[in-house]
Amino acid sequence: MPAAWTCWRTAIPEPPKHLASNRFRKFNLDRGRERLRASVTRLRASAFPVLQCALAAGLAWWIANDLIHHPNPFFAPIAAVVSLGLSLGARVRRSFELIAGVTVGIGVGDLLISFIGTGAWQIVLVVALAMSTAIFLDGGPIIAMQAGTSGVLVSTLIPPSAGGGPDRMIDALIGGLVCLLVIAFVPTHPVLRARQSAAGILGTAAEVLQLVADGLVANDPEPIVTALHKARDTQAAIDGLRSSLTGGREISRLSPLYWNSRDRLERLSRAADPIDNALRNIRVLARRSLSLVRDDEILDPRLVDEVEKLAHAVEVLRRMVLADPGQQPDRAEAARVLRSVAAGAKAELVQNAGISATVVFAQIRSLIVDLLQVAGLSRISAIATLPPTVPKPAYPPDL
Repeated sequence: MPAAWTCWRTAIPEPPKHLASNRFRKFNLDRGRERLRASVTRLRASAFPVLQCALAAGLAWWIANDLIHHPNPFFAPIAAVVSLGLSLGARVRRSFELIAGVTVGIGVGDLLISFIGTGAWQIVLVVALAMSTAIFLDGGPIIAMQAGTSGVLVSTLIPPSAGGGPDRMIDALIGGLVCLLVIAFVPTHPVLRARQSAAGILGTAAEVLQLVADGLVANDPEPIVTALHKARDTQAAIDGLRSSLTGGREISRLSPLYWNSRDRLERLSRAADPIDNALRNIRVLARRSLSLVRDDEILDPRLVDEVEKLAHAVEVLRRMVLADPGQQPDRAEAARVLRSVAAGAKAELVQNAGISATVVFAQIRSLIVDLLQVAGLSRISAIATLPPTVPKPAYPPDL
C-alpha cells in the first residue's frame, strides 16, 4: 500500500462502530415507522369495502344454505366477494360478468363431462372451450376467468353425476344479487371518495407548481427535479379518481339513500378530464422549466410570478373540491382567482425569450384553461379569459 494512502487513512479515522450501528438502527426504525404508517393508511382507506365484502359473504351463505338449503354453497359467498371487491368501480358489471362466467363454465362443463368423463385431458378441453365461449360472448376479464374456474369445478369436484351444476349457477346468482343489495343499502358515499381523490391530485399539482417556481427563482434544478418526480407519480391517483367516479355513479343509481347526489357527482365527473389534462400540462411545464434553468435561459420574473399565482389558485381549487355545498371557496371564488392569473398571462412576458420560456408560458395558459374547466367553465369560456396573443384569436377574449 502506498505511503500517501496510508497517511490519508491514518489522518481521517473511521467513525466508532457503535455510532455506525446506531445510525443503521435509526434508519431501520424510521423505515419501519414509514411502512407502518403506509399500512395503517391503506387499511383505513379499505376498511369499509372490507366490511361490505364480509357482510355480503355471510348474507350470501345464509340465503343459499339456510333459506334455499343448498349443500355447501361456497359459490354464493365467493360470487358476492368477487363482485364487490376492494375497488369501488364497476361492481355491477363485475357481478353480471361473474354470473355469466359461472353459467357458461358450468353449462359447457356439464355438457362435455357427461359424454367424455373426467381426467386431465378432459379438464384441458373443458377449460379451453368454456373460456373461449366466454370471450366470444363478452370481452370482460372476469367472465372468462369464472368460466374457466367453473369448468374446472365441474370437471373435478362437482361432476354432472353429483347434480351440482344448477345449484352452483343459482349460488352464483345469489352472490351477485347480494352484491347489488349491499351496494344499494350499505353504500359508501358516492361523492366522498372521489372528491378526496380529486383534492389529493390537486394538492400535488399545487405542490409541484410551487417547487417549479422555487427552482426558477433560485435558478436551481433540484426543486424542479423533485417536482417532476411528483408530477409523474400522479397517474395512479388519476386512475383511482376515475374508478371512484365509476363506483359513485353505480351507487347513486342503485341506492335510494344517495339519489340526490347525482348532480354533484356529475359535476365532479366533468372535472376528471380537465384534471388529467392539467397534470399532463404540469409535467411538460416542469420539464421545460428544468431545461430553462440548466440552459441558464433569460426569464422574465413576471413569468415566475404567474407560476406562483397558479400554485395558489390550484390550492383554492383543492379546497373548493373538498368544500360542502354552501361553503367557501365555491366554484365562483375559484374561477375568480384563476381569472386573475389569466389576466397576467400576456404575450409580453416572453418577448425575445428562448424556446423553453415560451413553452412554459404556453403551458401556463393551457393550465389556466384546464383549471377553469374544473371550476365549472366551459372550454370556450375558459379560453376567452386569456389575453390574446394574435391579432384575430379564434375565440374573442372576454374583456
